[in-house]
Formats: sequence, structure tokens, C-alpha cells
Amino acid sequence: MNDKKKPCNCVECDFKDIVFSYLDEGSIEELCLHKEEQFFRKGEVINHEGEKISNFKYLKSGLVKLYRRTPSGEEQIITITRPFEFVSNMSIFSEERYQYSVSALEDSEVCVVQLDFIKELFLRNGAFAMGLLSRISTINDKIIRQTLDIRQKNLVGRVAFVLLYFTNEIFNSRVFDLPVSRKEIADYIGMSTANVIRTLSEFRKEEIIRVFGKTIEVVDINKLEIISKRG
Repeated sequence: MNDKKKPCNCVECDFKDIVFSYLDEGSIEELCLHKEEQFFRKGEVINHEGEKISNFKYLKSGLVKLYRRTPSGEEQIITITRPFEFVSNMSIFSEERYQYSVSALEDSEVCVVQLDFIKELFLRNGAFAMGLLSRISTINDKIIRQTLDIRQKNLVGRVAFVLLYFTNEIFNSRVFDLPVSRKEIADYIGMSTANVIRTLSEFRKEEIIRVFGKTIEVVDINKLEIISKRG
């Protein structure tokens, strides 16, 4: 990880329009004194399960996964997400330590703000507090919906669901480099790696997708949607 602190640009940051728009210019300038941007390479852990929570973090660029370890050491992937999500902050107001780990699936940039300062802003600015809590609640609801949607599907429906998620929400493209391994997909949807590999192979034979190494092309998105819905 590159810990070099970058110049603060909170006033021009896209994230300002989402939550920090509730802050006046003076508070934003003050925020810059308590914030730094950290760069994480693909595979690096942004925060560990069980680590003490001391900062508020949000993803500025890149792609990350939120997960936890089972007693046997296996990963349980909870969600995969793009920028402007608060996946590392699900426990910051209720727990002293992270309940989940977050790691970079591709090179990612994270804005880190001292948690004490965020709590101070809560006390000073009710609109900011409501805006931030509303945003975190929206993310939590999204994760719960995804989990329930996946659980009610069979194997082929789950794999189709994940491919559509990457197509429509992560990359907004029918051609993309798969950012996770087959095993990680299996961990995400609660199936075996062998079943995921077999299902992807069946989708390829049925010309629903094309596979070129790590690159996936969704050829028949309508059929994939039907499989996901009926699954």
C-alpha cells in the first residue's frame, strides 16, 4: 500500500455531491485536515475482520469485496462493490472492531477520515448525520436483498445472477474481465467451485456467453435474464 498522503481535493470530489454536500465550505476545509487518500493494490486488504475501528473509509475508485472467514478458514463473500459505497463502515457506529474484512479486487483508492471527526460532525450537523446514515442504510439494504435473491435461486440461477450483476451494475458492459476467481464466485453464491465451472461451461456451450481467459462476453443477455429469474 502507498501511504503517501495526496493533496486534499474534497471541494471537487464527486463524493461531495452524495453526502458531503450537507457541509459548508468551512467544514469541508476542516475535513481536509482529518482525511487522507490511500492506495491499495489488487489483493491488498483494506481492513481486517477483528481490527479496531479508528477511521471512516469510503471507496473513491476501484473494486472491492466484503467478506468474513468461517471457523474453518473459508471465505464467505458478502458483496462486491464499486466506488462511493461504504462497505467498510457497516459497524462503525455499533462495534469497536470490524466484523468483516474488505480487500481490493483491483487497484483501488480509499479516502480515510478520522472517525472521531465524523462523530463530531454528527453532533454539529444533523443533515449530514441523516444523509450519511441514510446512505449506509441503503447499502445494507442492498446487501440483504442480494443475499436473499441469491439464496432463493438454484445453481444456474445464481451463476446467471452474478454474471448479470457484473454486466449491469459493476461494469455496465457485456464484455468485461472477470475480477474474481471461480472459487470466489462459488464463495459468493454458496456453491462449489466445480459447480460454478461446470455451469459457466454450459453457458458457453449454449452460446449465452463467450469466454476468453478471464474475459467474459455476454452474448444472449435475454436468455441469461430468464435463467436468473426462473432460477
